[in-house]
Amino acid sequence: MKKVVGFAHVLLLLCVSLTAVAQFDGSPEKADLEELVQRLDLGMAEIKALDGQLASVPEMDREALMYRRDERGLSLLKELDQVARGTAKLSEDDPLRQELTRRLGEDLAGVADWIFRWTGELNRRIAQFSSELESASGTSRLAVEAYIYSLENLRIQSYQAVGNVIDGRKALGLPVLEILPTLQEHLYLYAETLAGRLEFSATAVVGLQKKLSADPQNAELVAAEKSFTGNHAQDLQRLEAISELLGSLDLDNSVYKELLLQHGQKLSVRDIDSDLIEKHLREGWTDLQTTLADRAPDMVFRLLILFIVLWVFRALSRATRRAVIAACKRPGVNMSTLLEKMLVSVSGAAVMAIGIMVAISQLGISLGPMLAGLGVAGFIVGFALQDTLGNFAAGAMILLYRPYDVDDVVEVAGASGLVKKMNLVSTTITTFDNQTLVVPNSKIWGDVIKNVTAQNTRRVDLQFGIGYGDDIEKAEHVLRDIISGHELVLKSPEPTIKLHTLGDSSVNFVVRPWVNTSDYWNVYWDVTREVKIRFDKEGISIPFPQQDVHIYQQSV
Repeated sequence: MKKVVGFAHVLLLLCVSLTAVAQFDGSPEKADLEELVQRLDLGMAEIKALDGQLASVPEMDREALMYRRDERGLSLLKELDQVARGTAKLSEDDPLRQELTRRLGEDLAGVADWIFRWTGELNRRIAQFSSELESASGTSRLAVEAYIYSLENLRIQSYQAVGNVIDGRKALGLPVLEILPTLQEHLYLYAETLAGRLEFSATAVVGLQKKLSADPQNAELVAAEKSFTGNHAQDLQRLEAISELLGSLDLDNSVYKELLLQHGQKLSVRDIDSDLIEKHLREGWTDLQTTLADRAPDMVFRLLILFIVLWVFRALSRATRRAVIAACKRPGVNMSTLLEKMLVSVSGAAVMAIGIMVAISQLGISLGPMLAGLGVAGFIVGFALQDTLGNFAAGAMILLYRPYDVDDVVEVAGASGLVKKMNLVSTTITTFDNQTLVVPNSKIWGDVIKNVTAQNTRRVDLQFGIGYGDDIEKAEHVLRDIISGHELVLKSPEPTIKLHTLGDSSVNFVVRPWVNTSDYWNVYWDVTREVKIRFDKEGISIPFPQQDVHIYQQSV
């Protein structure tokens, strides 16, 4: 405690002397300095009061009071740094700057010496609480861990305060050689300690994670893994702060920046300098050379096995496809073109996928995480492609129920024509005027499907009208003669020729012969042409709509 009080007296004398000097002038800049020094005077009085009460407070409250005093002291050091920087802004011939520079030059070095002694005291207190941590448990352990974390932060802030003292002395043109070596020694020692803790905690986390993979329900392993992971993250943050402080003092911190990068810590652009990049490249090239020298024979052998496995399974994939095609083409196998193509594609792809997995396993790559990743990726892709999956589902229903096939004439989703190509996503139709339509399967399956060529035979529906004054039996005889004389009309089922309706201006017959589906339009056009010719020869009229117009003239 004597050391702490000694620092309090040093800082108090400095504040009092600065207060007296700051009242020298009333310009705005100098008024700001005066206000800062007055705040330092008041704060120092409070710290002195806390120092005087440490001996009289209960043991359980002493550490909390010391922590409060330490925080207040760091706050005053920051304001002292502002005084130094404000002094540096004054002109060099200003009497106030000259007096403040003299005072700061005499006392700032003493402040730095105290911070080093205070840091040693912090280290002792951290070690004391760390030893208590081994026997603590439950809430007490959490409290001790939190307090150690706070003391660690104070230690880093103390080093940063010394860095500010050095910056302040540099701004005033004062020498820093008596402070910098000591700070450098402290920083490198602390950085090496943090680096060792990082390596230890990282190794421990890896070992615990392996044990957790075998026993994921072990609560002790889970707690230990969580504890080491938290410590690792905290030490990363502390090492990053120390590395930044080393860089601000123009000290070499490349080793620690590299370590931070290896442990996944994000570095800013200013941290990546040419030396660090060069070092990474050099070490990477050295590691590559070592790996190639040690493992080149094994790698060449594994690559050879990889290519052989892929070649064998590619040949098996082709043979499987040919076998599936042959099986689908066998007599008696009634299979849609879509099903045939899908079986051929899936069988070949499945064999090749197995080959790829076998080949990858030869490289020592675990397939479990890869398959799990593919499952997650499949879920994401499936969610993003909901409409496409709807087309797949509709394609599967078309594959199962076979409402049409390739080379069928269909009318679907407002389109009609010849089916040229089918897959699980869409159907390609060529219209009768030679346009290509690609229709999504979901549109087809959700609507009426009309397959014109699904049956071998088809009925041709025709209707012909004669005048009311024409001979009905004669007309019927002519129609039967035309139908029976056409070579493409089937005898069975028998054609239907009947008087159907009595229209407004005609007597209408229906003529319904049966033909092969492929002969539909030929019979349709031939019969229509022959009826017109024969009706004209037989004197049978074919009525057409007429309109009589009567004009009445009104006499004047």
